[in-house]
Amino acid sequence: MEQQNFTEISEFLLLGLSEDPELQPLIFGLFLYIYLVTVLGNLLIILATISDSHLHTPMYFFLSNLSFVDICFASTTIPKMLALRNIQTQSRVITFAGCISQIYFFVLFGCQENMLLIVMAYDRFVAVCHPLHYVSIMNPRLCLLMALGSWLISVLGSLPESMTILRLSFCTNREIPHFFCDLPEVLKLACSDTLINNIVVYSAAIVLGVFPLTGILLSYSQIFSSILRISSAEGKYKAFSTCGSHLLVVSLFYGTGLGVYLSSAASPSSRMSLMASVMYTMVTPMLNPFIYSLRNRDIKVALGRVLSKMVPLSERSFA
Repeated sequence: MEQQNFTEISEFLLLGLSEDPELQPLIFGLFLYIYLVTVLGNLLIILATISDSHLHTPMYFFLSNLSFVDICFASTTIPKMLALRNIQTQSRVITFAGCISQIYFFVLFGCQENMLLIVMAYDRFVAVCHPLHYVSIMNPRLCLLMALGSWLISVLGSLPESMTILRLSFCTNREIPHFFCDLPEVLKLACSDTLINNIVVYSAAIVLGVFPLTGILLSYSQIFSSILRISSAEGKYKAFSTCGSHLLVVSLFYGTGLGVYLSSAASPSSRMSLMASVMYTMVTPMLNPFIYSLRNRDIKVALGRVLSKMVPLSERSFA
């Protein structure tokens, strides 16, 4: 029997979005801009919810958690990609340990986003379907338990997917045709059997992805049913406006995530798969604060107060 060429892998090569040297400054500048906007936008949402007492409600508590997760989610991939695409170094190397860590935190924050979206869907369900009992049901203790529970599920749920990679042996090919250590791409480089890894990945996708999405859809089916029973048009608009931003974020998150897997299944080596990944990992976290701030008057007012406090402070520092 012919022996396969196994080797101890200490590092991988990330091929990125393009190998054209002329495009590297453009790619670097574009994604640096996306990252700065993502961090600044989500940080402003967090500051607004903390500083304004009117926003000390369950909905904005979970929104600030979502903004924090979006910052972490973007920070898992973009800074490393910027470092690898540095105009001076042009290095593509990521260590094996760094790759495993990136996979773990990518899955962790992706799972946490899933958990928060279903928690926020439940919050909107209670607000629309049981408005008279909203305060008693969504009390601070329950909100804290739901937030901590979602983190615990995400931390424990993301461990098997990254830890099972340690059991694999890799061939001499170490090139990952992606801009980060995407788990499916890393598994393709393995020379040993990946059956257990695939079982773990698909099981985690069902438990941490399909189940939360099912819960969100069930919540919104009840919400829409309650809205249709409201007699006045103004009441319907007010009820729908309380969950419109969240529904848009859910559609963007799951729509782009589904696009990644559909494009990968249709053409594993296509550029469409990479573009879908960019939408999923970078553009979605950047757009979330804009979606909530543009459609929410309370957030606009709170952001205005935060910015008005920051501007005089900056003026005094230059004086």
